[in-house]
Amino acid sequence: MVKVLNSSQELIQVRNGEQKAIGFVPTMGNLHAGHISLLEEALKHNDVVYFSIFVNPKQFGPNEDFNKYPRTLQVDINLIEQCLNSYTNKKVIIFAPIDAKEIFPTNTNQLVSVAGLSTMLEGALRPGHFDGVATVVLRLFELVRPQTAYFGLKDYQQFLVIQQMVVDLKLPIKIIGMPIIRESNGLALSSRNQYLSAEEREVSLILSRTLSKIGQIIDHKKSNVEKAQSEITHVLKDSRWNYLEIRDAGTLSSDLTHSTKITLLAVFQLGTTRLLDNMQLEIQ
Repeated sequence: MVKVLNSSQELIQVRNGEQKAIGFVPTMGNLHAGHISLLEEALKHNDVVYFSIFVNPKQFGPNEDFNKYPRTLQVDINLIEQCLNSYTNKKVIIFAPIDAKEIFPTNTNQLVSVAGLSTMLEGALRPGHFDGVATVVLRLFELVRPQTAYFGLKDYQQFLVIQQMVVDLKLPIKIIGMPIIRESNGLALSSRNQYLSAEEREVSLILSRTLSKIGQIIDHKKSNVEKAQSEITHVLKDSRWNYLEIRDAGTLSSDLTHSTKITLLAVFQLGTTRLLDNMQLEIQ
């Protein structure tokens, strides 16, 4: 069964009558196979899944693509219904508020900031972005009150920010990170991929291929990180890279002295489209 709710009051009323454990998948809609993989995982472990579709204005900067961000609600609902066909006796509650006031009531100035993690890398290039993400996710957590929430690891820094927020605020919610879903050519799925021309899509493969090359250089050995850094210095001569970094996978610290797992994080820009990707590696 799929039920669509448009108001927070409806959501609260339905949620108050729910007796079973809740899994939650927060999204901005324009769904692709990556989003559906989150829903499938949630359905495997929960009889009831709440799935939000809300383009959050608080996480967009003044010159970013909030107004043109694709909104495809009916197509999204159809995809969710198709997914649910494979799961008998399960239920999905879609929360698709038509107005931001359903999430952020008038005269409410709540702002959530996760110190440190929110201001490096992507946060340094997009000041306030992760504050906007943390604020909307906390608000959705307050409304849905899930036991488990599912996030894709393509936005790896975002995943860490949410995970840390839950720890800091002592929220009784388990955060599950799900693997990146890729096209057959290696490009990580993203709603923004549709902005790319055919030529740009071909060029975009530089991103995943470069991460793979850096990963091969490191080869799970901390002693190879210096060699990988030299390769990165060469790669970054191409100004289309916003950044390409090796960081500790848990803290995003650049100090890898005690790291046993690292992450390669990168943003490659084609025109006005910024493509995010990452890769995790255990090292010794």
